[in-house]
Amino acid sequence: MVEFRYGPVEILLISFDGDRPGAALGRALRELVEEKTITLLDLLFVARDADGELRIVEVDDLPQKAELPDLELGELGLAGLDDVEELAADLPPGTSAAVLVVELAWARNFASVLAASGGAVLHQERIPAAVVNEVLEAAR
Repeated sequence: MVEFRYGPVEILLISFDGDRPGAALGRALRELVEEKTITLLDLLFVARDADGELRIVEVDDLPQKAELPDLELGELGLAGLDDVEELAADLPPGTSAAVLVVELAWARNFASVLAASGGAVLHQERIPAAVVNEVLEAAR
């Protein structure tokens, strides 16, 4: 069987209030890592000032790591500057976000078995949780 070092990877751009994600978001992210649901490969923060200038900051350059102490990143630099700028292109002035590159660790073994059997993922689509919950709530 082919053993993959990493499972599928997703790149997320998440917004939050203020210029930092806050302690609760940091704890939730740490829990996912500790439960081995995800592997956090890379993390950057972006902010667009009132004049529209985009500022990109790596997690190691933040004071107190933005309340994410001892967070291990697996592959720093995986999210390239061009990727980050493209993701943040529509970030409104005066807002902040984080770019997370996460391995779906729960799917690593499945991906290995799928590849070994000659299979492949032909299509994948992610529906944001807010949309799923809104649709299901409206259907009640």
